[in-house]
Amino acid sequence: MELLKTAEADPGAEPGAGVPEKPASTAVAAKVAAELRRQLTDGRLKPGERLSEPGLTKSLGVSRNTLREAFAELSSERLVVRLPSRGVFVASPGPADLRDFYVVRRTVEVSAARNGGTAERIAAVGQAVGEGRAAAASGDLNALATANQRFHGAIVEMAESDRLNSLMQQVLAEMRLFFHKESVDVAFYTRYLQENELIAEALSAGDFRGASDMLLEYLRRSEDHLMSIYLYGEGRRD
Repeated sequence: MELLKTAEADPGAEPGAGVPEKPASTAVAAKVAAELRRQLTDGRLKPGERLSEPGLTKSLGVSRNTLREAFAELSSERLVVRLPSRGVFVASPGPADLRDFYVVRRTVEVSAARNGGTAERIAAVGQAVGEGRAAAASGDLNALATANQRFHGAIVEMAESDRLNSLMQQVLAEMRLFFHKESVDVAFYTRYLQENELIAEALSAGDFRGASDMLLEYLRRSEDHLMSIYLYGEGRRD
């Protein structure tokens, strides 16, 4: 992340080495939080994984204070947890979290689909479907999961709201943690690809009501499906 590396001097300086710890920059901390949130959404960070302060300050090019401020932001979003004397760990969502995710998703995604969007935003939804098809054909589970996340994120982006986009990115990051924790397999995602395509086609045709109705039912079934995976292991990757 070169942008972050230019924002703070001496990121690798150790306390006690004669260089005072640089005060946290709120703007840079927000960018660090956004980058870590993106890594969660892309599946690069796993539930329960310990986040190394020395490693992240070096790779992101920021001070420890800035990193800790980013951790505090992610902790408030329930994406990471700080354990006394042990450090900061990626969160591990449970069934109550799953139910809450879907309350938010039904409220935000369905509303965005019902209101439609510009031709450019609707095209981005279709592009995400295409990425999913390509990933499924190659058997790339991580790319398939990422394409599915982009599909749902693109639906919310039709609303042209930075606040809704931020909320959705937080929810998608938490959802990805749940998928990793339960080792969801390729079959879970591929069964929804056709529905993603139908929703994208309805949006392209201007049938926003139809798209939102399909999406509402889709999310209801997806929640039930994921809960069965959590409770009974159906669809887990062995």
